[in-house]
Amino acid sequence: MDIKTATALRRLRLVSVPEAVSFLLLLVCSVLKRTTDFNAVPVMGAIHGVLFILYVIFWADAWNRAKWSLGTAALYFVLSVLPTGGFFAERRLKREAEDAVIASRARREGVVNA
Repeated sequence: MDIKTATALRRLRLVSVPEAVSFLLLLVCSVLKRTTDFNAVPVMGAIHGVLFILYVIFWADAWNRAKWSLGTAALYFVLSVLPTGGFFAERRLKREAEDAVIASRARREGVVNA
């Protein structure tokens, strides 16, 4: 994995958890708006919107650089629209990055022809 691909995956990882948290907070704010006088939906909506747009931009860049299959790309996109999906996306991306580092070290040491 080259440095640009690793960077694209890292950016996607870094934005996935805040995007998921903002989605959950937006849902809580929506419930509070309906049940109390507290209305933070406009603020949380804007924050979540920006984070979601960043996620989609970073997702497209990672898909392009990592040469994901259509199924993998679709999985990461679907995870972005689920309330807790960002947490699962981050965990999976972290595992993918660790596997790439292990494979790179093995190739460098001549252990495998991966």
